[in-house]
Amino acid sequence: MQLLQRINAVLLQVASWGTIFFMAVMAIVIPYEVFGRYVLEMMSTWSGEVATYSLVWATMLGAAVGLKKGYQVGMVAVLEHVPPLVARLLQGIGYLFMFFFLGLMIYYGTDQTIANAAQRSPAMQIPMCYPYAALPLGFFLMLLVTLEDFLRFVRPGSGKGDEA
Repeated sequence: MQLLQRINAVLLQVASWGTIFFMAVMAIVIPYEVFGRYVLEMMSTWSGEVATYSLVWATMLGAAVGLKKGYQVGMVAVLEHVPPLVARLLQGIGYLFMFFFLGLMIYYGTDQTIANAAQRSPAMQIPMCYPYAALPLGFFLMLLVTLEDFLRFVRPGSGKGDEA
């Protein structure tokens, strides 16, 4: 459990910095595109792709960080109004659904990443596996976060740092 917590801490720190980086790229490229289009009346061919792919990466990395911080939608009101045993059962079922969903997304994200490896983006001519790789990577990070939470759920008090 402690090893998983340390691995997750490092990976999520990298994901946090990656999210900041891709958000910064969008914050620079989008105004550049607007300025070029409306002031200079010259549109660059690459800026739309850079902004779109940066958004994909920022979304997937940020989703993993947000999941760790508890920013996801939950049904806390339901859990607070049912008996503790039922609440625990519902939480366990929720974890099973999360593992199933994340597993599917990793599988199909990896499949699409591999399937699109030979395809090139229209403007920048980069392999499309680079933008697509954000999907399996982001979902894998979310799976690791969910696994850590699940282990804490099945063994309360296990490992240090039981806070969310």
